[in-house]
Amino acid sequence: MNQNNKNKASGKSLIHARTALSFLILMAFMSCFNDMVHEGASSIIGAFESFVGASALAISITSGLGMFIGYSLRLLTGWAVDKTKRYWTFTIIGYILDLIMIPLLALVPTNGWGLACTFIILEKVGKAIKKPAKNSLISFAAKENGTGKSFAINELLDQIGAFLGPIILTVTYLIVGEISTYDKYRIGFLVLGIPVVVCLTILLISRFKYPHPEVFEKEKPEEKKKIFNKPFIFLLIGSALMALGFVDFPLFTSHVMSLNIIDNNYLPLIYSFAMLIDAVSSLIFGILYDKKGFITLVIATLISSPFCFFFMYFGQLRSVLIGAGLWGVGIGAQESVMLSAVTDLSSKDKRGKAFSVFDIVFGLFWFVGSILTGWLYTVNSLAMCLVSLLLVVSSGILYVCSAISVKKEHIKTEKLSS
Repeated sequence: MNQNNKNKASGKSLIHARTALSFLILMAFMSCFNDMVHEGASSIIGAFESFVGASALAISITSGLGMFIGYSLRLLTGWAVDKTKRYWTFTIIGYILDLIMIPLLALVPTNGWGLACTFIILEKVGKAIKKPAKNSLISFAAKENGTGKSFAINELLDQIGAFLGPIILTVTYLIVGEISTYDKYRIGFLVLGIPVVVCLTILLISRFKYPHPEVFEKEKPEEKKKIFNKPFIFLLIGSALMALGFVDFPLFTSHVMSLNIIDNNYLPLIYSFAMLIDAVSSLIFGILYDKKGFITLVIATLISSPFCFFFMYFGQLRSVLIGAGLWGVGIGAQESVMLSAVTDLSSKDKRGKAFSVFDIVFGLFWFVGSILTGWLYTVNSLAMCLVSLLLVVSSGILYVCSAISVKKEHIKTEKLSS
């Protein structure tokens, strides 16, 4: 009788895990089409703003203001998500606002740069509304199938979308032929409306098929954690240092363009290559995280740390591709293993706050790091590379501290339970 009960329990657990995995795959495909829209749009938005009359200062202010609003709002939305438990409401509202702003850019007239900048900022607001709620939903199902693998699957399809977005626009421009660049961009934004519809359709299907994903995660009372526990603080500081030292890719493409080692028409392919490496590495390190834990983040960080030197100092296409690959490894770790770590270091009822705090710190330091590395590049590129290397390696040391703290807490918990 006891054996039958065990078999029944095992069977229910397997079905539960498969259901959670099905939900994760749906969410991953949603991320794929979402990134198809955003990375496609990101490749032309700056140039489009110029065509509709925005100055370089206006473009810069819009970008900085959008980033500030997008990250600062997450603390509020993360708190609201945890308080109300209305995960789908925030996710759906955020996705709709986030996505429809892109095809709406096609309606911006010449000299309508103010309207374009407004749409771009509203898109960041939508992202701030959805992000803590969406990550919380994924984290609930991730606990059933391994947090590392689950976030890695999401990141894999996410980056496939990031790879395809700019290619879709390139093919669109080839099809429409010889028309003005302004009209090409408007048509491009309209074409990106197709993956917008697909993404929102998957979102609604997910909502009605899995109305309560929070039931996937069964949390025991002893597993409840404070948000600012010691391992989380080490993770937060380490991630801040990583963000501070991780150079923006547009700075690299600008540098590579000055080297004259590749035709400018093919420059976007270097970014696409980095996104492919990101996708593959996130899957590899995500699976490894479930087996080896936090030390995986240390390995990924140290592997990626010398990326800047390969971009800056060897002056060959081969070395640039190595640098792009190492950069992709670092981004892959940030998007899969870090989110897995946040999930494992936070309680189910405080997951929205944990993700929002992490996002705010990471986004703020990335912004500061962009200014720092951009300034260092104009002063001394060697200094920029050394500072980048030092900061990224230092982040690896903090991740080691986080791993040690996690191990100590596990030992302490085992002693108390025995």
